[in-house]
Formats: sequence, structure tokens, C-alpha cells
Amino acid sequence: MSLSRTAFALLGLVALAGPARAESEVNLYTTREPGLIRPLLDAFTKASGVKVNTVFVDKGLTERVAAEGARSAADVVMTVDIGNLLELVDRDLAQPVRSATLEAAIPASLRDPEGRWFALSTRARVAYADPDLRDLAGLTYEDLADPKWKGKICLRAGQHPYNTALISAYLVKHGEAKTEAWLRGVKDNLARKAGGGDRDVARDIVADLCDIGLGNSYYVGLMRSGRGGPEQKKWGEGIQVVLPTFQGGGTHVNVSGAVVAKTAPNRDNAVKLLEYLASDDAQALYAKADYEYPVKPGVAADPLLTALGPLKVDTTPLVEIARNRKAASLLVDKVGFDR
Repeated sequence: MSLSRTAFALLGLVALAGPARAESEVNLYTTREPGLIRPLLDAFTKASGVKVNTVFVDKGLTERVAAEGARSAADVVMTVDIGNLLELVDRDLAQPVRSATLEAAIPASLRDPEGRWFALSTRARVAYADPDLRDLAGLTYEDLADPKWKGKICLRAGQHPYNTALISAYLVKHGEAKTEAWLRGVKDNLARKAGGGDRDVARDIVADLCDIGLGNSYYVGLMRSGRGGPEQKKWGEGIQVVLPTFQGGGTHVNVSGAVVAKTAPNRDNAVKLLEYLASDDAQALYAKADYEYPVKPGVAADPLLTALGPLKVDTTPLVEIARNRKAASLLVDKVGFDR
């Protein structure tokens, strides 16, 4: 366990002792890697004087908040994937927030109409490909089931939230029968068993194990910037990146976001933290620190992402995608995608 993870785990033990109430503190529970969000939290503390006590929870975040109940120390719960945000809402673990600042900064499509969740950054599901491949400019997600890719595709597990969300979007657009057929087609085209991570897709393309795959856009920045080390930099620079779209649509995106916990002991500071994370300064830091696309209009993405080309975001509502996650997961099992 790294030092940062150890420190976060110890904070988690402190949180179990009961709610922490202080004029100058706020308690953040998050699945986000400490190193990715620390620059934002440090900047918030510097700007506001409010200390952020952070509890890193790798898995089971919702279950933990639910189990702690009214004695939970959580003020803000931050996670990735719209489905995880809606799960917090559906389990009555989030409270509504009315903030003119948040409503002005975050487009309506990226926040709950009742103020129970807010997206703070977005990431696109892009294609990683062999640099020698040509004519990929019009690539669609539907194309991945084309037999011409047989034995040439690498993907992480279909049950991973990043892929489940994409499959959910496919369901919304095409219905169950066509989505099942598409999944079977993609499975038939796999060069290896679905698994590993997005960066492993890039690694395997560089190693000539496959020609094409899918990965999140922010991994491109992490790899090409060298932040993942020289080996990952080699992977990032050894692939071409394409922004695929749905037929007649745009590129699939998912979000990272946050809610104010229902029993937040430091509610005012929780709202202050969310408002800061939606500010110009914090959105610029998201772009620089995490290589994610800012949600606030007018804030530029990092040059490593803008170099990929203009992002045309698909308009399928995030809430509809989230509501189809279970159906998508069942289809993944039905076709044996991960076996």
C-alpha cells in the first residue's frame, strides 16, 4: 500500500468514530485516486481556508455510506460513472442542493434537475489503434462488430463500468436484440479474452497483439504526458487515437461527479467545495491534473486532449444510460463476453 493510500485508509478509520463537525473542515469520501484529486483539494483549501479530510474507498463506496447511516462523517461523496451517482440518489444517500453558482457553471444535462448530483468532469470513450491503420476518421462504435476486425480487437472486461455504460448507451439507441447481436459480434472479434485495463489495450496494440480497442480519453493524457512512467509513455505514443461516434450520433462520454451526503455534518462547507470544483480555476485544474474534459463551458481541455480533435458529445441522456446499466450487464453475461 502506498503512503497516500495508507493515509487515506487511516482517515477512513477516524471517520468511523462519528461525524466530524468543524467550522473549517469538510469530509470527502471518494473512489477517485488520491493523486488525481489532491491538487484540486489543496487549491480549495488555499482559496477557502477549509481543510478537506479525504477518505479513499476503492470499492463499495455506496455500501459504506449506507452502512454508516446517520453517524457517517461524509459531507461530499465523489465518484466516477453516472450510474454510481444515481445509485447514491436512488438509495436516498444524497440531499438536494440549490446553488446559483452550480447551476450557472454546469450545463443542465450534466446535473440533476433536483440538485442531488453534479457532474464535475467528463471523459470520452475513444478508440486506441495501430498507427498504421488508415481511414478511421469515420469510425463508429457499431463498426467494432464488423467481421473485418476478427481477431484484432482488445478490450477490458465488458462488466467494467466504463464498458457497461457504453453498452447501456447502445441499448438506448438500438434496443436489446441489436445490442445483443452487436456484443456477440464484438466478442467474436476479440484478439484475447476481455480483461485488464484501458492502458493494457494500448500496451497490447504496441505489442502487436491487436490492432484496435477502446479506452478512456484521460488515459491518453496520463500515458503521453509521462506521468505513468516511461513504459506507459511508449504505449501512449505508440497508438493513434480516434474519436468514434454512434451512427447518427456523437462520441460516448461518462462523468465524474459528486453529491452532498444526506447526513452531511458540514453541509455549508460541502456546498462550498462543490462550487469551487465547478469554478474556472478548478475546472482548469481538472483539465491539467486529470486530463479530463471540463464541464464548464469556456474552460479549455489540456492540449494533449485537444490534439485528438473536436469532441462531438453524444446526446443520449446520462440518466437513460444509467437506467439501462443492469440490462447491459445482463447482456454481457448472456453472450459470455468476459469468458
